[in-house]
Amino acid sequence: MEGILWKWTNYWNGWQTRWFILENGILSYYKSQDEVNQGCKGSVKVSVCQINVNHIDNTRLDLVIPGQQHMYLRAPSPQDRQKWLVALGSAKACVDSKGESTVTVFDDTNSLSHKKSELRLYCDLMMQQVHAVKSAVTTENGPDLQNIDDASSLLTATCDTFIRTLEDIMRITSASIAYEMPVPNIALLKNNSSNKPQPSNKTPRQSLTSRSLSQENR
Repeated sequence: MEGILWKWTNYWNGWQTRWFILENGILSYYKSQDEVNQGCKGSVKVSVCQINVNHIDNTRLDLVIPGQQHMYLRAPSPQDRQKWLVALGSAKACVDSKGESTVTVFDDTNSLSHKKSELRLYCDLMMQQVHAVKSAVTTENGPDLQNIDDASSLLTATCDTFIRTLEDIMRITSASIAYEMPVPNIALLKNNSSNKPQPSNKTPRQSLTSRSLSQENR
């Protein structure tokens, strides 16, 4: 996916338009579409980013690398922001699934919080898109078929990404539980077995005789 996004540069220059390209899990930006061949101005791996949305400005989306970098972005419209969010979420999910076989339990545990934040993000998006579908259906002049189709397409993509992220969380949680299963203490089991009462070596006849003698001595 590629297109124009506004990027916050600094307090002097403010928001500046940049041409963004999302490819192979890497989001790169250029000064303009005409200058793509001259090299990118910067890039970031989607897999290491947290994707945040602004609940006041419905065109804002922020990419955050905890403790390192923040990239503040604005889309031309709420619909464009939703397309970018779904594309970024899908790219992140694809990168995570490719590296699934090489990820350790510790890495999975550390990424669980990222997955949860993504899940909340997609949940918010789905609520917004469901509201957009309802609004398009209940317009004064009758259902707006074009808006219904656009909102439904975005909702379908978001639902798919939501399900993939939920499956990732279930996989990570299962791996963490398997890793934390207690290992039986063999030495303790041996000690417990040695402390068990030993079976009597008396024969049934001897036991019966002993019982009879004890009754006679009462």
